Formats: sequence, structure tokens, C-alpha cells
Amino acid sequence: MLIPFRFSPVAIAVAAAFVSSAYAQTEPVKPASADDAGKLAAPSTKAPASQSQKTEAPAKENVQKVTISGGRSDMDERRQSTAAKLIFGREELDRNGDTNIGDVLKRLPGVTIGGRPGRGGDIRMRGMGNGYTQILINGERAPRGFSMDSLTPDQVERIEIVRGAVAEFSTQAIAGTINIVLREEYKQKTTDLKFSLGSEQGRLAPNLSITMPGEIGNLSYAFSGSVFQNRQHDESTTFTSEKDANGQDALIQNQADQTNRQTTGINLAPRLNYRFENGDTLMLQPFLMHSRSDSDSRSEVDQLFRSDTYRGATPYALANANAHAETTFLRGFGNWQHRFANNAKLTVRFGGGLGKMDNASSRKQFDSSGKQIDLITDVNNTRDSSLNTGGKYMLPYGEGHTLAAGWELEFGRREQTRVSLDNGLPQFAESGDNLDARTRRLAAFVQDEFDINPQFAAYAGLRWECVHTSSTTAKGVVTNDSTVVSPILQGVWRIPDSKDQIRLGFSSTYRAPALNDLIALPSISNLNTPTRPDRTGNPNLKPELSKGIDLAFEHYLSRAGIISANLFVRNIDDLIRRTTEPVVTAQETRWVSSPKNIGHAVTKGIELEAKFQLQEFFPEAPSVDIRTNYSRFWSKVDDILGSNNRLDQQPAQTANFGIDYRLSGLPLTLGGNVNWTPAYYTQTTNAQLNYAGIKRQLDLYALWKFNPNLQVRLSANNLTANDAISSSLVTTGGINHIDYNDARTFKTLTLRVEMKI
Repeated sequence: MLIPFRFSPVAIAVAAAFVSSAYAQTEPVKPASADDAGKLAAPSTKAPASQSQKTEAPAKENVQKVTISGGRSDMDERRQSTAAKLIFGREELDRNGDTNIGDVLKRLPGVTIGGRPGRGGDIRMRGMGNGYTQILINGERAPRGFSMDSLTPDQVERIEIVRGAVAEFSTQAIAGTINIVLREEYKQKTTDLKFSLGSEQGRLAPNLSITMPGEIGNLSYAFSGSVFQNRQHDESTTFTSEKDANGQDALIQNQADQTNRQTTGINLAPRLNYRFENGDTLMLQPFLMHSRSDSDSRSEVDQLFRSDTYRGATPYALANANAHAETTFLRGFGNWQHRFANNAKLTVRFGGGLGKMDNASSRKQFDSSGKQIDLITDVNNTRDSSLNTGGKYMLPYGEGHTLAAGWELEFGRREQTRVSLDNGLPQFAESGDNLDARTRRLAAFVQDEFDINPQFAAYAGLRWECVHTSSTTAKGVVTNDSTVVSPILQGVWRIPDSKDQIRLGFSSTYRAPALNDLIALPSISNLNTPTRPDRTGNPNLKPELSKGIDLAFEHYLSRAGIISANLFVRNIDDLIRRTTEPVVTAQETRWVSSPKNIGHAVTKGIELEAKFQLQEFFPEAPSVDIRTNYSRFWSKVDDILGSNNRLDQQPAQTANFGIDYRLSGLPLTLGGNVNWTPAYYTQTTNAQLNYAGIKRQLDLYALWKFNPNLQVRLSANNLTANDAISSSLVTTGGINHIDYNDARTFKTLTLRVEMKI
């Protein structure tokens, strides 16, 4: 049983509690029998107009205070911005020698990554997954199916975290927005070449990236690209127990799964900037990502007991499978800027994208005598295309005002064909049918940022957004429309005679239903159970609507450090949650998961951050930088009973503690980071209780700078390599079903050589 966490927001606890808590194990004991298993249920902006507007209007530049502190302009931009925004540039991107953006994000304040360590997962702010966190690339929504793990830090200029909302970005950001800004106009004249070689269980993962800048007259360009390959091995075991309505054992089994996977990919992100004679600028930035993955897996099921009344899928003793997947994304970004004589500026954005995802798998299942009982094949071909445009007109006026208005228009289309056969027969009625889904998003916004006096600045915005979704299948046409109006108000008070400031923000945000939740070809589970159900969509879903408030205190230190505390509250209506129910078909009873609007929820929390040089407080101390953050979350879903009725997959707390030590007299820097998320339970529905075990990662690195043009970095990630534990208990119709999963994780070593040519 989890011990309730007692929290007092005292600044000293931000650092002291991290490491001691990170190694406190709070995992359930694996049940030794079916009787014990049943006991598991008893756990008792792009500176949102703000910064860019301030620096673009000459009247403001004359009075703007610029603090140069160790060249850390990211911290200075954060302080000057009216809207609450955290900015992380090359220092954070390069620190640990990471090969994917996911590993960088997991260390940032308030950000968590779902899934097992080393395997990536969905990106979450404030512990809120499932679409609550908006992910943007260059201010535009990432294409469907795009994985941040495929994006290397070398292709990224900076990461912006917007905790509230701003009108010029979509307000589909209940938890907040993470904007990944790709490499901008490259100022250096050298070519950056980086090669890394990773190793996980002796399986090598090479990665090569290059950035080449250049200039021809009024045209400047930067070519950025990378190629990579990785090999991975996964192992997991699952214990399953089910009791019938009379409390008698219906099923007891163990399942062991192993998978070997190899992925090869290439990313290209060139950027072109042209300056016209009249001062207009044109930027073009295509982005290409292609990856290919091949895997083979083996699953062994040891069914210790199965009653005659058990209603689950037909069992197998052994299954061998292989799969092949190819994914290609081509995305184009562009913008044109024109300045007027009255210091106004017009920016027009345009772009589009193509996505191609082809997956094919074959699975053979055998009974205990070795006889083949099933041949399951699945071919899924998906094509995505999109076009978008948008613009913003900014006009400084009056005393300290900057008015901006703009629009966005986006069209998207998905064509999907899936053929799924079991011994030559369709697994579901729509097998082989074409799904044609179309989306249209139209938005308009207006915002005003104004300096009321030297101490107080405010931001007010209003955004109108309409999303239309339609699909055509063999069963007919399905449509869904949602319209949301989002007022936004933010303010910052800069306390006189200090660097301290207080921020306050109010925002209306929403979460639109995902395309796969609205319209989806059924996803069939090979071993259908209450915790491994088939999945389908619901075209009648409404968007979740949220009202929120953020309150923050920021204390800026003289050596470009910060100590801050941020409080937030979000009220959410029409909460979407998947429910799992038994459905009787012509052949058998199958468990099916589908999304529904279930009611109201509220989440709140506190986010603490401290980032400073030790010499700030102890002048004679060694050259040590401290980076630490801690977040505590609470949530409650009204229409779900029980003490653990939290938002799905939201942990109670998460923390990071990092340190960098530059040795005196040697060009050597040592550092590391501890990332910790404790175990937690979630009552996802009245019938289902989920458990996620403790997640902790220890990453270390050593950086040796031979000269300004050559440095070598050695990184060790996930050194503790703790197993990822999860379990689920479903109680419905008198049935008591439990799955307990234990998945291995592995440490990774990476050697990285970085050169400037």
C-alpha cells in the first residue's frame, strides 16, 4: 500500500528530498497464487507575441534593460517575456550528449515521459498524457504518427515550454505547450560534425549528424542532417489470474515475451533564409524523416489452469511473429516577413506535409503439442497529407502597446487500408475497407501586450478555433464538429529594486478528441482480455473544455540562475476516458475498449525549480552547477469512485536532480542527473484499477574538451536499470481479472565525438 506523501513547500526540500526518495522502492509484491493476486485491489511562442513584439518595436528597445550574464540569453529572455515561458537552448540540448529529444525533455521542469526508460513514450506536462500536452514543431502541430524520439538534439535550436496559453498558438493545451524550434539561421561559419556510438547489452547504435552553414549574397543557409541505427532487445513476463462470479478460479497463466528489433533512419532539415533589398525576409525549411524497422518476437504461454466457463480468447502455447514497418514524413515550413513604415510587421506562414506509414506483420500460433492453430497476418497502409497557412499582423501603438491579430487554416487527410486475416478469414468486418478521414481547422486570434508601468506588464488574448472531422467507410459517413472560444489573460509584476517577479495567468483551453478516438478501424487484440481489449472509436465525442489559473514566483540570481515556484489549477469538463466492456459477437465474447465523455475533473499542483551556480552562495566553492526541479500533482475525477480516481497516467509527483562539475586545471566536466517518478495507482473507471511502478533513472556523463574544435563525451544512461512494473485489476460482471507485468530495462553507454571543421 502506498504511503501518502506529506508535502510542505519549503525551498530546501527541492534538492534534499530528491536523491533520498529516488531509491525508496514502492512496488507491489508479485502474487504467488491466484488468491494473493486478488489482493492487489486492496491498495488500501515563439515568445508568444510578448518577447518578439517587445524587441521589434524601436520605442521599446530604447528602454528595454538587457542583462548579459555569462552569455545565458535563454534565462534573460524568460525573464523579459510577459507570458510564462521557459526556454532551453544549446546548453541544455548538448549537456548530456543525448541522441534523441525525449531524453532531453525528461529532465526539464514539469515534463515526464511515459513508457519504460530507454524506450520512449508520450510526452507529458504536469503528468497529463493523452493529448493534454500540445507538441509543436516551429509553432505548428506535429504530424500524426510523428515520434519525438526520431528527432535528434542537433537538429533543434531550442525548446520552449509555455505553461499557460497564448492566443497565437492553438489552445489545445490544457497541460501546456512544448514548442520544438528547429535549427535557425546559423551564425557560425564552421561545420559541426558529431558521431556517437551507443551500446545496449552489446548491441551497437551508431549515429552521425552534421550541420553545414553557408552564405551566398543575400541567401544564407544551413544544412542539418543525421543518420542512425539502433538494435534493441525487450523482455517481459505477465502473470494473469481471473476469478468468476462465484469467486472460483477461471484462469491462471504466465506469459513470457521477447522481441528483437532493428531500426534505421535518416533525418534532414535544411534551412534557407533570403533577405530582399526592401528588407523583407523569406525562410524555407523542409524537414524529412525516414525510418525502417524490422522485428521478430516470441511469446510463450504457460496456462496453469483454465476452467470450462472461462470466456476469454482461445489460448495458444507458443507464438512466433515478425514485423516490418516503414515510415516517411516530409514537412515543409515557410514564412515571409514584411515591415511597414509605422513599425508594423506582417508575417505569413505556409507549409504542408506528407506522411507514409506501411506496416506488415505475420504471427503463427501453436498449441501445446506444437500444432499450428493460427496464422494471423496484418497489413496496414496509411497516407497522411496536410496543407496549412497562417499569418500575424503586429502594430505598436499608444504607450507601450503592441497589438497583434492573425489567422490559421489547416487541412488534413488520412487514407488508411488495413487487411487483417486469421487463417485467411477477416478478423473484423471492415478488414480491407478504405478509411478516408478529413480534418479542417480554422482559427482567428487577437492579442495585446502592454507595459502598464516599469513594474507591471500584461497580456490579453482571444482565440476562436473550429475543428471539423469527417470520414467515409463502407458503413457510411461520420462527422464531428467542435468550436471553442478561448480568452486568455496574463500579467507579470516585477518587484521594485530586485530581480524578483510574480506571474499570474488565466486561460481557457481544450482538448479535441483524437482522430483515432473519433474514427478508427478496430484494433484486434491477439490475446483478448479485459486488460488487452480490442479498441474502437466513438464519433459522438465532444471536446474537453478547461478553465485554468497559474500563479508563479521567480527569483533570478546574479549568476544567471533562478529559484521559482509555480502553482496551477485546471477544471476540466466533458472528460474523455476509455471504458472496457464485454461485447458478444457471433463467435465469442470479446472485450472492447471505446472512448466516452464521462464528466468533470480537476487537477492542481505545484512546480518548484532551482538552477544556480554553487559559487552564487559560496564564493570559494568549486565550479559546480546545480539543476533541480520537483513537481507535486493532485487530481480528481468526479464520476469515478474510489480514492485513486486520478487523471489517467498522472503520477502524484516527479523530480530531477542534476549537477555539473568543471574540474579546475583540466578541460574536463563531470555531471549527471537523477530522474524519479514514484509508484502510483489510478482508478481509470469504476471497474478498472491500474498500477504503475516506480520509475527512476540515473544518467552520468564526462566531457573532455581537447580544444575549441574537438571534444569527446562519454554518457551512461539508466544505470540503475530497474524493471518496469505495472498491473491492472478489472472487476466487472462479477469477474475479477488481474494482469501483473514485469518488463526489463537496460543501461546504455554512448561515446560521442564532436568536431568543428
